[in-house]
Amino acid sequence: MKKAIIIILDGVGIAEAPDAHEYNDLGSATLPHTAAAVGGLELPNMGRLGLGNLADIPGTPPTEIVEGAFARMFPKSKGKDSTTGHWELAGLVTHRPFPVFPYGFPPEIISTFEAKIGRGTLGNVVASGTEIIEKLGAEHLATAKPIVYTSADSVFQIAAHEDIVPVGLLYDWCRFARKILSGDFAVSRVIARPFVGSEGNFLRTPKRRDFSLEPNGPTLLTLVERAGLPVVGVGKIMDLFAGVGVTEPVFTHSNSEGIAETKQLIAEFDRGLIFTNLVDFDMLWGHRNDPRGLAQGLREFDDALPSIMAAMGDDDLLFITADHGNDPTTPSTDHSRELVPLLAWGRRIISGRIPDRASFADLGQTIAEFLGTGPTRDGESFFSEILA
Repeated sequence: MKKAIIIILDGVGIAEAPDAHEYNDLGSATLPHTAAAVGGLELPNMGRLGLGNLADIPGTPPTEIVEGAFARMFPKSKGKDSTTGHWELAGLVTHRPFPVFPYGFPPEIISTFEAKIGRGTLGNVVASGTEIIEKLGAEHLATAKPIVYTSADSVFQIAAHEDIVPVGLLYDWCRFARKILSGDFAVSRVIARPFVGSEGNFLRTPKRRDFSLEPNGPTLLTLVERAGLPVVGVGKIMDLFAGVGVTEPVFTHSNSEGIAETKQLIAEFDRGLIFTNLVDFDMLWGHRNDPRGLAQGLREFDDALPSIMAAMGDDDLLFITADHGNDPTTPSTDHSRELVPLLAWGRRIISGRIPDRASFADLGQTIAEFLGTGPTRDGESFFSEILA
């Protein structure tokens, strides 16, 4: 029996993409810049898998003797959000970018949403999530109107205080919005953003939920499911794929919980796909321009990596990568268009650098070949380059 494990370090890109200028992201390089900002970042376990050979990362130098296969992957999909990144990693390239709303959502969308939920809304602007609840939180408490906002990404976000709008009701509102936002308004994600606290001390809670569009074609997840194998989605994987192809959803509230669940699942499942997203890198540190937090999170993951590898079977394969960048050292608080690192490990893997990949979709195609499911729609497999 054999299984593949994918761990997404959400937002941890490694270098600006060739088309970064089209996204106003010239110069972005999440991991190298984070390491430089904290005076060096030692990641010895990922370093042994070749991480330091992919970019100039202060504190994690290149090594001649590596224990895994490594490469950089170029984004091919149009867009730089989590949905397109994850779909592409699963072998499905998005050729038409999801719509964005830099001036807020049109009146017909807002009025339809308000009619559905039976009350007005606040905001309808592009904003940072932490800033907008500080700005409009008190008015929300007084009026019970939810705060609607977006960002540079294709998202419709709804923030509400848990004492005013129960989380279950907020999720229902997100489902309403998901149905409304179709056609030209089909944003990639509707996001529930519950918060608690009082004026001057509001705090977002871990009960965030993402409501994504369904993939517009088969992904690695659906191929693995059709092959009769389990597909375990850890973290927000269930949300990002709208549940399509996920047979075992495991929701988590932090990186540490996601790491612990992944280790346990590796021991429990002897076949199929375990697909984990560690969202804190993006949500807590990238979007808040906090390189120190991001660096500490990377250290904690690196410390946990040996125990993850020890739990794996002889025929298992582990892939560590990212879905986009989110450079915490730039003025922007949004995602950045970046290449992502790819580290692969297994007890029977051929160690060494493999050529840069023209698409994230190469990963999905490779795992499809490894698990014998039949090919994904997009991508070129590098299976023969990492296993004899």
